[in-house]
Amino acid sequence: MNASTRRGPAPESEKILVVCTQYLGDTLLAIPFLRNLRRTHPAATIDVCASPGPRAMLAACPYVDDRISWTRPPRDRRGGLLATATGLAAEAAWLRSRRYTTAYLLKPSFSAAALATLAGIPTRVGFRGESTALLTTAIRRRVGRHQVETYLDLLRGQGLPVDDGHNENWVPPEAAERVARLLAGLPTGRPRVFLAVRSTDPLKLWPVDRWRSLLRWLVDDHGCEAVLCGGSGDRKAHAELLRSCPPSLAAHIHDFSADVPLADAAALMAEMRLCVGVDTGMVHLAASLGVPAVVIVGPTDPNRWQPWGTQSVVLRSSRPRPSFAERLVTAGRGEPLHFPLGRATPDEVGFEEVRSAVEAIGLRSAEPVRLDLTRGGYRYEIVAGSTASPSALAAAQPATKPLAHAH
Repeated sequence: MNASTRRGPAPESEKILVVCTQYLGDTLLAIPFLRNLRRTHPAATIDVCASPGPRAMLAACPYVDDRISWTRPPRDRRGGLLATATGLAAEAAWLRSRRYTTAYLLKPSFSAAALATLAGIPTRVGFRGESTALLTTAIRRRVGRHQVETYLDLLRGQGLPVDDGHNENWVPPEAAERVARLLAGLPTGRPRVFLAVRSTDPLKLWPVDRWRSLLRWLVDDHGCEAVLCGGSGDRKAHAELLRSCPPSLAAHIHDFSADVPLADAAALMAEMRLCVGVDTGMVHLAASLGVPAVVIVGPTDPNRWQPWGTQSVVLRSSRPRPSFAERLVTAGRGEPLHFPLGRATPDEVGFEEVRSAVEAIGLRSAEPVRLDLTRGGYRYEIVAGSTASPSALAAAQPATKPLAHAH
């Protein structure tokens, strides 16, 4: 565990540690929480503890002082539980030396709560669950609530005020310059569409042949250039997609995974007209920058993980399969959830549904869209097999609720 360069000396003794999850999307959805935490503690030192990837995504966040990298050991690490406990104790000892007064645990796990407890942090705020006994304040997580609102509930549960929860992100000038040089080699005047084709969860993946159909339609009918980017694990999926395309189509697909580090990914995404992807962190990156998004949802709950604060279309099977527990939750609610609970698969979303969603958002301009996220967003749902027409969706008004239904 180590710390990044300090932004400045702590003006007072209050020191806050925010422990994020190991996932990019979860960490990006924590930006409204970090903003509100800074608003309520303007003079405190606020450090974020996160895995290297999420840590890079917060490189330009102005609400954070230090970004501490926590590389969690793999579960099959040699030495097993004893080695894991020894490593956790060593990391906690290092944190103890920094004398934090409060820890907010966005990661709802026993390991995160144990880390804060062993570090001697007196106030530990987190979510009820397996780590409740180690928390000084335990907040209930509400089913069907968006992850952004769930994070903000940690502040609300302490009686702290929060703003409208709007999304935001930042592009450092030097990152924008590096990305501009890379994009200079792409044809000009053609809309750039980012494709997020891979997730670490294989149950979230959309079939390669449908991605190929979408690419053919974007390139041939709309004159688009398709952009790919991700970590080292994404390159194999990108290469597979490129191999499946004829050379005339592959010439308009550009993979910048080897050229753009995660710290510069926001600069690349900011230059896109649209993002189409499965439920993965890059879709949340697009939303944080106001880039319209079409997301193909499978096993995850879109009530919780839909793009936040930007124009978006959520595509999901109309036949989710709820578990017995989810049926009980649904029956006990006073008002229905926007999306019914239950698991689905991306295979149940066809190319035609994705094409309709892209048409609903539109590709008329080759310039990136800049939305005023302080005034709410345009958010829609298209259900696989829905009879909603693109024209009806395009005519919808800005939503004041988390999502506006379209049937």
